[in-house]
Amino acid sequence: MTRPINEPAAAALAAAILALSAFSALAEKADKEKPTNIEANRMNSDDAKRMSIFEGSVVLTKGTIAVRADRIVVQQDAEGFQRTTAYGKPVRFRQKGDGKAGKDGVWTDGEALRIEIDDRNERIELFERARVARDQDVVNGEYIFLDQRTEFFSVSTAKGATPAKPAAPGGRVKAVIQPKSIPESK
Repeated sequence: MTRPINEPAAAALAAAILALSAFSALAEKADKEKPTNIEANRMNSDDAKRMSIFEGSVVLTKGTIAVRADRIVVQQDAEGFQRTTAYGKPVRFRQKGDGKAGKDGVWTDGEALRIEIDDRNERIELFERARVARDQDVVNGEYIFLDQRTEFFSVSTAKGATPAKPAAPGGRVKAVIQPKSIPESK
């Protein structure tokens, strides 16, 4: 017995698959080996807690990644891995991906009210009014999760939200995925 196809659900699934492939390979592999540079108006540091707080027009760069925020908190674990939390209205980041098949890497731009970057696990999380754009593809939601190791990408109405339990009434994920041109055969 075959079940009827739910066309809106099938279209949503197809769009999600395209969005995942559109945002794969988000970071240059060499970025994690680069030093972190931070400029700000003020800085407080607590060496015992291995934490530094930067405030006022903060600009963080590490390899190709650039983050602009009102406030950035950087914590470093005993092995030297950093966990960075940036706050702003909004926080903005930009990062170049590795090139493929002889082509230059593509830039990924994102923004949210809070962005967390976990160097150890190579993950980026965007919270509240989150938006990520790569090429001409754009996704919007309240929570965006990027796993740079596995190239997994997820967008939802809030962290932990599911279709059965949405975070906010009427909250929706939105995506614009541009058609990709197919090279002409010679």
